[in-house]
Amino acid sequence: MSAGPAVDPRGPRFAAILTTIVLAVVLITQWWPLLAAQAVVFAIGAFVGLKPAPYSLVYRYLVAPRLGPTTEREDAAPLRFAQAVGFVFAVIGTVGFAAGLTALGFVATAFALFAAFLNAAFNFCLGCEMYLLIKRFSPSPRAS
Repeated sequence: MSAGPAVDPRGPRFAAILTTIVLAVVLITQWWPLLAAQAVVFAIGAFVGLKPAPYSLVYRYLVAPRLGPTTEREDAAPLRFAQAVGFVFAVIGTVGFAAGLTALGFVATAFALFAAFLNAAFNFCLGCEMYLLIKRFSPSPRAS
């Protein structure tokens, strides 16, 4: 997963707000097709890139022009990792709800919702922090 260019940090927070809404609706309705659509959104952000991700497009074309420019930038790699973690939980939740394993669907969706809410409400990206911890404690390649 290549990180790509640094991003406006307001974009991922906006995406977290939309994700929080979507996942809350899924928990209330247990409608797995909506969770499957959210899994696709996560997959695009994680495996294709943040720039073409649906919520990024909404932010870039509808929200950002109204906010004005920012000089702040954030590394994309932790954000993409967080999207990959969200993807895993959304897929597990989708499979759970679709297969009639409601408890599995509920728990997986609740974990994803918790992480999205932390980012939306407190600007704390749990997946990003996981990425940084993994990177910090991973053995670094030795120079030859």
